[in-house]
Amino acid sequence: MMRELELQKAFMLVEPGPVTMVSTSLEGRANVMTLTWITVLDWTPRFALCTGAWNYSFEALVKTGECVVGIATADLVETILDVGTVSGREVDKFTRFELTPLPASHVAAPLIGECYANIECRVADHIKRHNIFVLEGIKAWTNPAHRDKRLLHAVGDGTFTADGEVFHRRVRMGDKLPPGV
Repeated sequence: MMRELELQKAFMLVEPGPVTMVSTSLEGRANVMTLTWITVLDWTPRFALCTGAWNYSFEALVKTGECVVGIATADLVETILDVGTVSGREVDKFTRFELTPLPASHVAAPLIGECYANIECRVADHIKRHNIFVLEGIKAWTNPAHRDKRLLHAVGDGTFTADGEVFHRRVRMGDKLPPGV
C-alpha cells in the first residue's frame, strides 16, 4: 500500500548522484566544493550541476567557465562532509583537508588526487533562473589503483548510500548502449 510523502521531501527520492567534489580556480587560487546536484544530460560527456551565489565556487564558474568534476568514493565520506562545511572564501580547502591538487590538461582548476576519477569541464551554458551550469566534459581521468570504487550518493536528509552489488546486464542491454561503452 502506498503512503503519502510530504511534498518537500520528494527531492530525496531522485537526489542525483554520485557525490562529487568540484574544483575551480579563480585568479590562481584553487577551491573545491562538495556537490550532490549533478546529472548527465545524454550519452555524451555533458553534465548539469546546480549551485548558487552562496557558494564561493559559483563566482569562479561564472568568471572562468571551467571546472573539474571529481568523482568521490565512499572512503572519502568524512572529507566530503568537511569540505562542505566551510567556505573557500575563508579557507584553502586543499590545504585544510589535505587534498592533492594535480595539474589538469585543459583547465586551470586542479584534478583532485583523492578522487577515483576527474573530468575536466568547460561551462557550455548557465541557466541563471535555476542556477544550473551545463558542463561539457573535455578530458576524463581515472585512477585504477584507487582501492574503493563505491560511489557515494546523498539521500538529502544527512544520510548517504554507497554502491554495492553490481548487476551485469550488458548482453540484455545490447544495442541500447552507446558505442565504446
